[in-house]
Amino acid sequence: MSDIICVRSEITGRMVRARVGDLALHVGDRCIIESELGGDLALVVDETSSYCHNPKAAKLAVQVLRQATPEDVRKFEWLREREGRAYDLCLQRIAAHNLPMKLVAVRYFFNEKKGIFYYTADGRIDFRQLVKDLAKELRMRIEMRQVGVRDEAKMIGGLGVCGRCLCCSSFMTAFEPVTIQKARKQQIVINPTKISGLCGRLMCCLGFEEQTRGRMFSQQDDRLIED
Repeated sequence: MSDIICVRSEITGRMVRARVGDLALHVGDRCIIESELGGDLALVVDETSSYCHNPKAAKLAVQVLRQATPEDVRKFEWLREREGRAYDLCLQRIAAHNLPMKLVAVRYFFNEKKGIFYYTADGRIDFRQLVKDLAKELRMRIEMRQVGVRDEAKMIGGLGVCGRCLCCSSFMTAFEPVTIQKARKQQIVINPTKISGLCGRLMCCLGFEEQTRGRMFSQQDDRLIED
């Protein structure tokens, strides 16, 4: 039996494949998995399907560190509350310094020693005084990390025109280039309001549909050759 299970991050809501090792985890259990923040609380949602046991995706699985304890759950809830207060504080300081930037999200490290403040901006921002204010008030290391508008949509999430959760915030692991030529190849009317996502960029699904159409035409050509 494979040691890969599927868990849902309680921070991002994303589905993640995780290598469970010798731990006996089942659907409904909570665990701590590896993350860039030193740990992430996750809920086990699947342990038997082919999605979990896809050999090609196994190498991308993160490691389960341990089964979550009630103390872990309380700490993550406490961290989310602190992140919310830090977000409000940062908004106040941004307004006070009149900085041309948009705060996207705040994430604390599990060890509480560092906080990352994600933001978008049109250019470079001199936020040295902002960092000093935040470090003095929050008493931790502060990192300001600039992200693009597509990353902003990925972090915040939302619903696309299809009525489903945004692809970038639900299953995509990397952004692929999407050009207007992909829409033209599919004979789609070039209307920016119709083919742009919540991020304001061309919808990622244009690339998915191009791949699907390519496979369909290839299968049709194969059948014609056989006939």
